[in-house]
Amino acid sequence: MNIKLYLLDKYIIKKFLGTFFYAILVFGVAIPLIFDLTEKMDDILEKEIPVSELLGDYYLNFIPYFANLFTPLFAFISVVFFTSRMANQTEIVAMLSSGVSFRRLLRPYMISAITIGLFSFLLNSFIIPPANANRLKFEYKYLKYNWNRNYSNLHRQIAPGTFIYLESFTQNTQTGYRFTQEVMKGQEMKSKMSAEYLRWDTINKKWTLDNYVIRLFDGKKEKIKRGTRKDTSLAFVPLDFALADDDVEMMNFFQLNEFIIREKSKGSEFVDYYLFEKYRRMANPFSNIILTLIAVPLAGRKVRGGVGMHIGLGIALSFTFVMLMQISSVFATLGGVNPGIAAWIPNFLFLIVALFLLKNSPK
Repeated sequence: MNIKLYLLDKYIIKKFLGTFFYAILVFGVAIPLIFDLTEKMDDILEKEIPVSELLGDYYLNFIPYFANLFTPLFAFISVVFFTSRMANQTEIVAMLSSGVSFRRLLRPYMISAITIGLFSFLLNSFIIPPANANRLKFEYKYLKYNWNRNYSNLHRQIAPGTFIYLESFTQNTQTGYRFTQEVMKGQEMKSKMSAEYLRWDTINKKWTLDNYVIRLFDGKKEKIKRGTRKDTSLAFVPLDFALADDDVEMMNFFQLNEFIIREKSKGSEFVDYYLFEKYRRMANPFSNIILTLIAVPLAGRKVRGGVGMHIGLGIALSFTFVMLMQISSVFATLGGVNPGIAAWIPNFLFLIVALFLLKNSPK
């Protein structure tokens, strides 16, 4: 395949990437930063947050997170904007009239979209997660009020046939109240261990049980052991049942894969949410390509209303895409739809639109 870039390719790529980064700067950086700063100004002044922490720990990590979140939409609006201007100035007509096919015209658009998609995947999977850790740490330190996250009525299967229950757990102190662990073999209970308190020893990486009772069952026989304190190794750590939604945002692609495997083995009821996050990271870069395939034939025609008409249609389609992203998330986590399919629903639907527009594109 010949990948040599000609003057036409360089011209369109320059316009695409230039408009895209300008859109990111304005709509993905400046405007969100102003709104976010305005919203948090009372907390910043009241808590006297140091400027160095505000800029270095929060906004330095907030900006790439927010900008990358809507990268496909910024790419889409960018293509609609500069392509509609080219069409309005009859540049597209001149290109097609000179013998350049519409398929050939798409080449520089696809090169740009693929480049942005690859860059977005690397950001979302490996660079932004550690940045999110610093951002969320700052938010829980100064801006959020549930840093001492309390969880109640926690049920987990930590291994086949092994179940645990906690009436409550506090993440900050890593302390649980009224802990129970049951080991089953088929329908028969083999052992049951309970404790009034469960505490995590961060140094030795073990659990400490206070006021514990261990019951062992052997047919009709039962052995009971009681004690006031016991250090023991259990097949789980605090993160296993104190994980919040935003904690997944701190994991890179490989860490997320490993975490999903562990959660599947434990029978976690939140596996679908974690799978959706994984597939969303994979589907999002492809959205750049699909939305670009829609934007070019959509904006490539010279129509009455000019750039304004194209921008209006582009914004309407953008809001539709965002709405489909939210709906697909609900389908995956609450609707019983396969997370992989749900994450790709917006892409599938918009690909149909893209194929229709390409079929009816100017020749």
